[in-house]
Amino acid sequence: MIESIHKYFKVGLISFMAYPQIMRGDDPGVLDYLRKIAVDDYFDAIEVTWIKDAELRKKAACLLEQSHMTVCYGAQPRLLTTGLNPNHLDEAEREKAEATLIEAIDEANELGSKGIAFLSGKYDEAKKEEAYAQLLKTTKNLCAYAKKKDMIVELEVFDYDIDKKSIIGPAPYAAKFAADMRCAYENFGLMIDLSHIPMTYETPEFVVRTLRPYITHLHLGNTVCKDPAAEGYGDLHQRFGFPGGSNDTPEVAEYLRVLISEGFANPADPMVLSFEVKPWQDEDCDVVVANAKRVLNRAWAIVE
Repeated sequence: MIESIHKYFKVGLISFMAYPQIMRGDDPGVLDYLRKIAVDDYFDAIEVTWIKDAELRKKAACLLEQSHMTVCYGAQPRLLTTGLNPNHLDEAEREKAEATLIEAIDEANELGSKGIAFLSGKYDEAKKEEAYAQLLKTTKNLCAYAKKKDMIVELEVFDYDIDKKSIIGPAPYAAKFAADMRCAYENFGLMIDLSHIPMTYETPEFVVRTLRPYITHLHLGNTVCKDPAAEGYGDLHQRFGFPGGSNDTPEVAEYLRVLISEGFANPADPMVLSFEVKPWQDEDCDVVVANAKRVLNRAWAIVE
């Protein structure tokens, strides 16, 4: 493409993946990492997560307000680092997950985000329908609460049998869930991630076309999922070029081509398209971020 990608998408970075030390919400240096992203004008959007310290959170909100970036809030760490499950069959456990996600909505609002994103939890295949109903209950309650604040709720589509083993799930099942949600709440959407698509044994074209009416947010990244014995196997969002990885420049270019063909390249209202990349072991965080920029630049350049 001759024109800048920034005309068509808000290119973002998931702060708590690029700098995983802030994922648990208790790193005193969180402002330094957020500032590092905010001063980089490559990024139009930033995805943040919980900041447990109220004073630090207030300072972060001020910094983000100054940045003129689109702020997004990922509530996934609130579930992944605590083991909470929004589709737990035990009602008391489900309510715990809902409670932390309600807190996430309040915190996202404080930080300047117009919504939150979360993921579904593990499930027992024999009781899948019950788990689905529990997830619907949680998500409807979240959407009702978020609607009062003019905010949205996004569910990220994950793998169902490799790493996170979430109930949502392959694209057709995600579409069914989204349709059920949209019958009641228009402030619900789906987030898709290029790094999760190989883990659901699907293709970008199939996923984007299947979920098109419900997609409100985009991620791109890499995964190692072909060989369980491979280093870094699983949903770890390794850098592009990682040995055994499923996604690199050609796959990113194909993802972009499909998004463009399906009408997601919208200059009037650009959708957030964020890198979800994470350093492996002792890799340099900043180098991994620079790697992702290079891949996106090259992928965009070769899309026709």
